[in-house]
Amino acid sequence: MKRLSLALLLALPLLAQAEVEDRLQYRYYDVQIKAGDSLREAVNQASTIRQDGQTYHAYTRWNVTWNYWWQEERDGRCRLTLTRTQLLTQMTLPRLGGGDAAQRQRFAQYLQALREHEQGHYRIGQAAAAEIDAALLATPEYPSCAELQQQANQRANAVLQRHAEQERQYDRDTGHGRSQGAWLSD
Repeated sequence: MKRLSLALLLALPLLAQAEVEDRLQYRYYDVQIKAGDSLREAVNQASTIRQDGQTYHAYTRWNVTWNYWWQEERDGRCRLTLTRTQLLTQMTLPRLGGGDAAQRQRFAQYLQALREHEQGHYRIGQAAAAEIDAALLATPEYPSCAELQQQANQRANAVLQRHAEQERQYDRDTGHGRSQGAWLSD
């Protein structure tokens, strides 16, 4: 057993190593409402999220970046030795000020559903980061470092595109959260 453990310890520097960092930041915009006013109209008016002529009540933007290091052999062959994949996510949500007890209660229910929908976007970003890191680690050795770089970036970008489409499909499937209860009818 000691020989096996020592052999594994000696082989570790030859294996590619990964590091995934995940950072989630919350941003809020304030919604002011008076008793009797429409909650939906108040959130629509206060929302800072506008896209393609539409007003949204929340938005999650994630960005995956990756770095990798390689080792070049004397004959020019090149292999990855270390990766670092970073996920930076920013979730924007409304924050209610004012209103009566019924409005605050309805907003709390709505916000819970809205947050759950946005967490779905965040989970897609997390999956993208993990898959990119795994794809980079699985990049085989190449005859040159230039080829290695090209192939590693191509693999990571393909994963990124797949998850971007998955995110668009998620919004289509949920009606931007409507089927999850993230909808104000008043």
